[in-house]
Order: sequence, then structure tokens, then C-alpha cells
Amino acid sequence: MSVSTSRRGFLKGAAASAAAVLVIGVAPSGVMAAANGADTTMLNPFVKIAADGTVTAIVKHFEKGQGPATGLTTLIAEELGVSMDAIEYEFAPSNPKLYNNTAFGPIQGTGGSTAMFNSFKQYRQAGAAAREVLLQAASLAWDVPVAELKLEDGVISGGGNKAPIGEFVAAASKLTAPENPRLKDPSEFKLIGNASVRRKDTPPKINGTAKYAMDIQFDNQMVVTIKRATRKGATVISFDDSAAKPVKGFIRAATLPNKAGVAVYAENTWASLQAREALEVTWDNSAAESRSSEDVYKELMAAVNTEPEYNLTKNDQAEIAGAIEKADKVVEETFYFPLLAHAPMEPLTCTIEATDDGGVILHDGCQMPTSPHAALAQILQVPMDKVQVNTMFAGGSFGRRATPTVDYQVEAALAFVMTDRRRPVKLVWSREDDITGGYYRPAFAHKVRVGLDADGNIAGWDHRVAGQSISKGTPFEAFSVHDGVDHLSVEGVTPTSYSIPGMFAGLTDIKPATTVLWWRSVGHTHTAYVMEAMMDAVATAAGRDPVEFRLAHLAGDTPDQKRLTGVLKLAAEKGNWGKGAEGRSQGVAVHKSFGSYVAEVVEISGDAENGVKIEKVTCAVDCGIPVNPDVIKAQMEGGIGYGLGHAMRDEITLENGEVVQQNFPDYEPLRIGDIGEIETHIVLSTEAPTGVGEPGTPPSAPALANAIAAKGPRVTELPMTKAGVTFA
Repeated sequence: MSVSTSRRGFLKGAAASAAAVLVIGVAPSGVMAAANGADTTMLNPFVKIAADGTVTAIVKHFEKGQGPATGLTTLIAEELGVSMDAIEYEFAPSNPKLYNNTAFGPIQGTGGSTAMFNSFKQYRQAGAAAREVLLQAASLAWDVPVAELKLEDGVISGGGNKAPIGEFVAAASKLTAPENPRLKDPSEFKLIGNASVRRKDTPPKINGTAKYAMDIQFDNQMVVTIKRATRKGATVISFDDSAAKPVKGFIRAATLPNKAGVAVYAENTWASLQAREALEVTWDNSAAESRSSEDVYKELMAAVNTEPEYNLTKNDQAEIAGAIEKADKVVEETFYFPLLAHAPMEPLTCTIEATDDGGVILHDGCQMPTSPHAALAQILQVPMDKVQVNTMFAGGSFGRRATPTVDYQVEAALAFVMTDRRRPVKLVWSREDDITGGYYRPAFAHKVRVGLDADGNIAGWDHRVAGQSISKGTPFEAFSVHDGVDHLSVEGVTPTSYSIPGMFAGLTDIKPATTVLWWRSVGHTHTAYVMEAMMDAVATAAGRDPVEFRLAHLAGDTPDQKRLTGVLKLAAEKGNWGKGAEGRSQGVAVHKSFGSYVAEVVEISGDAENGVKIEKVTCAVDCGIPVNPDVIKAQMEGGIGYGLGHAMRDEITLENGEVVQQNFPDYEPLRIGDIGEIETHIVLSTEAPTGVGEPGTPPSAPALANAIAAKGPRVTELPMTKAGVTFA
């Protein structure tokens, strides 16, 4: 994916702000920005400076724990010339004309590990533009050429003068910024790549001042919970709230206009939950899902054992199958991956309140502001400019807060539209709602047959995939579905960076048994597992070292192969590959996802029968210029833990279309004692930055599986506990 935004396009593209903000060089009057309050000035859509010199970065990507509040702030601080202590941040309002994700097009949103990828140049330009107009203002005030001035640590100096930037903000706001502000050379960087820079959002999260959507509490708000169908496709026929009426704080219950559930209004969360529990609902299940997990399993396994629906590699399947049959050795494995929940720590919630001018404000940890903004305008029948989105912190997402149907915000809007709109309405999901009534990582099956010649070289690779498409039938279909193939289903298999002669890959779609959605690292969650487990199995069959075998198939001259080789060698070196402690086993995996390259070595003690203990994970990551090394390490650790924890023991199962799991006792998150140590090594690079929120996840589970297989069974069906692996 390549996105190029010119400086001129950046400056001019900001002209259509819905807010009272005049942008650099755009207004006919030449005014650079309108004051955003008595003591602050917007120098451009991304930089606000107060009279006391405090800089505020306007962050267009919401903060769910992955670090944009620090990363984007760092870019502005670097180019502007202020310290991290002198810059604050606030989340951008909903305005895709100003704050769109350039990787997504005309949509404002966060996802796909794109925050740094699409904002690196844009935010540096914003900081540089602000720096240069401030220097211009100082030049005019002091009658000193701009070339003789410098801005460091928030102070402009030169020509025998020195003053903080706050003194020049008012004058700078009347100037026109240069069309091409000079960006600093990497040799000038003080903050970008500095491992001592710490997260800006850590202190407020520790001291409790950080506000999440769940923290919203208006004096006169109503809390709403929804009694939802337990089976996909069921609708409300009627309900009886007689047992709910005695609950103290209960206000009323009403069927949602779309008949997807019954809204229970109360004075507080506890009352709403208790009243909901007492509610009796009659459901129409005539169109409801009735398949079990076993049914889905059988469908997927049948699909990977028949002719694929789509030929992904356009190679002759019969020819490759024939080459495999004639091979000296054949390695064959079938893999299965169950449904998985996202299970963020903060369950879904948002609040809608009316404004005095007939509009509304949505308070939400909002991942994709553009979609709920439009949905609320349509449902509530108010103009788009009367809808505001107050983006707050989110306690995790992993993809769950960005749904094609805008599900929970639509629920809130439907609940709000059924009131007189005098009281704010806060929608609350419980943990059980999240586990049983949400969206899930799709179930997938793979079947792979690999032929080896007498010298242990790959003679043919037949790879069949069957699963549940995330994008088909949704507004995102045009983005990822081409020639009938949802590439989110097969990314990581095709294309592959390995040089594999005679590779066939095919896909078959199966109708989802429940709502499915992208899950941290999307298709790479299963494709990386299969590719890396098979590379290990084939290396073993060929009698070759797994690292050496991978390097041999990455020996080409493409950028991907070079960078994958780099992280694989680094992880192997730092993880003491082949030199693990006595009695321990090692496994390795390497994978590219979201533009970043990650290799991991997992070292375990014990065995599958008596208990496996993950002693150490050594990770090497190449994500281009490492803007915030501290954030990168944290995201690698989080992604590794997320991938391992789910592969070890988690799955969502269905009985007659209903989700069986309810809460963390039966959908257990990773425990702090599950991993002994994680060590991350970052490749120094001059390439453009790429994502780190997701790429740590794909290699983690296959590296663990390969460590287990070094002395025990090769796990091909997840979770591992279901396959007989125990963990110490």
C-alpha cells in the first residue's frame, strides 16, 4: 500500500473544516488560524499553541492502548522544536475532510496498524509549518533574517534575542505558511527514535484523570442495556416487563425499531441489568442461525478436501498435485482455527446527549468516527453538522470497535430516538454481552500438501483455505474483495515472501454462523500459523535446521525477503537459537504483516503431556524508522501475549446457534505468569514507518507450536488445550 500526500495537498486539503478554524495559507484574508479560545491559537488542524507556549497536538487516531497519542505528538514536537513535556494532546473531532485516514480514503478512523504509516509525513509537515511561521513572526519582530534564527525547546533565539514561542503565536497567526516547510534531516532528530521518550497517556491512566467512555456520568442520564437474541437472525415478537417493574430505578422497556432486541432504561447500570434479567422476551427464531460449532467444523473440513472455489495463484492445480504425488516425500497437514472473541478490557459503551441547538454529541471511544457520525445523523434525522463525536480513551479494541454495521452506536441511537431526547442515554454492554453477543474472528480451515525431492527441496505446495469472509456483504467489500476473493481470508498465504516453486493456493467461502469481524492481525492470525508450522514440518522432513531452511527460501533479492532475513537472523542470534538451556525446546516463526517484519523465537520447558511453560520469547521487529522504541516494545509484548493466550486455550463455540462461553472463567485471558520473559530487538531503519499494533501477534502462536513440536506433537487444531497440550 502506498500513500503520497504532497505538502500543498496537505495544506489545501485542510480548507474545508466544519469547525471555526482557518488554516495556513487558505483563508482569503491571509489569516493563518482562528483563536480556539481566548488564550489558544490553531496554527493548523494538527497544532494548537497557547499564549504560555503550551503546544497541543490534535491526534486524529484514537487511543486504545496502541500509542498514537504519544507517536503523533512526538512527530509534531520534533519538527516544531519543543520538548515532550511542553506538548499535550487532544483527540480530533469528527471531520474526515481534515482528519481522514489517508490509508482508508475519505474516512476518519483507526485500524490496520496504519496510524504511523499514514501520519508520519503529515504530522511532521504540520509541526514544520508551525515552526516556520513562528520563526517568520520572530524575524519580523526582531528584524533578524529567518536564516539566523532557531527554535529549540520552545524558545526562539538569534541575533542577540531570545523569547518563548508563546510571544509570537498571535503574530504568527496572521502570516501565511510556506508551501514547502523544511522537514528535519534524521541526523537532527532528538525525539524520533529516542528510547527515553515515554508515553504521554501513562500518567493520566495511572492517576485516574484519563477518561474512558465508561466513565461518562451525567446527572440526569438514563442507562440502557439491551436484551439481545441469543441466536443470529432472531427478532423480537413481544416482551413482558411485569417482573422488571419492581426493580428500583427501572424506567421502562421498549422494543428497538429494528426488532433486534429490547432496550431496558433505568436510572443506573445495576438497575438496568437487574431489570433486563427479569424481562421475558418472545423471539421469532424462524430465520435464526441453528448450526453448532461441530457443524461449522464439518463444513470447513469438507471444503478444504474438495475443489477450491477460487484459484488464488492461477497455477495449474492438477500439474502441481501431480508433482507432489511424484515427490520423494510428502508432508501433509490439516489445520483448524475456531471463532475467537476480541474481549477488550472495557466492554462496549457510549453516551448520546442532546445539544441546545437541536443536535447531539456522541461520547465514545470511537475507532471510526465517520460511520457513527453518519449513522446518528440518519437515525436521529439531524444534519451532519449537528452531530458531534467526542472521542475518548478506549480500553482496548483489537478490531471490535470498528464494525461495518456500527452496531453498538446504532443501538444507542435507536434507544435515544425512542425517548423525548431530554435526558442523555448511556448504552452499557456487560462482559457477558461482549462475549456472547459480539463479533468474532472467523473460523478457518487449511489443508496443505508439500512434496520434497530426494535432496529435501520443495517440489510442490498445494494449499487450500476455507473460511468465513469478513468483508462480503458489507460496506468494506470494495476495499478487500477482488474477483470474488476476500483477501482478508488469505493474506499471508498469497502473496508469500518465501520462494516456493510450484505453489497452488485456493479458497472456498463458507457462510458465517455468526457475525464475524477483523481480529488483531486479521487473516494473518491463521495464515501465519499455517505457513510457519508447515515450513517447520517440511524442514524437519528434509532433515534441515528450521532457521536455515527458512533463510534458504528467503534468499531472493526482494525488499521483503531481505527484511525478513534480517529479523529472522536477529531473533535467532538474540534468542540463542540452537543453544537453549538444557531440557528446553525452541520454536521459530517469521512473518510480514501490515508492512512490518517480525521474527520470534519461543523457548519452552516441560512438554505437552506434563505441562509446557513459556520461558522466553525473543522478538525482532523491523517497522521502518522506530519513532517511539518504548511504544514499539510495548506493542510487540502485547501482540505476542494476545496471540499466545488465545492460541493456548481460547475458543468461541456454538450450540444450536448460541454462544456457549459467557465470561473470563470460560474464555480465559492470558495470565501474567503464562510467559516468563519477552525480549524485543528493534531493527534500526531509514525506511518509512509501518505499523506495530498487530504484527507481533501472527508469529507468536506458530513459534510456540514449533517449540512444542520439537519434542512432542505438532498442534494443528486450536486451541492447544483442546488438542491435548497442558500448560504449567
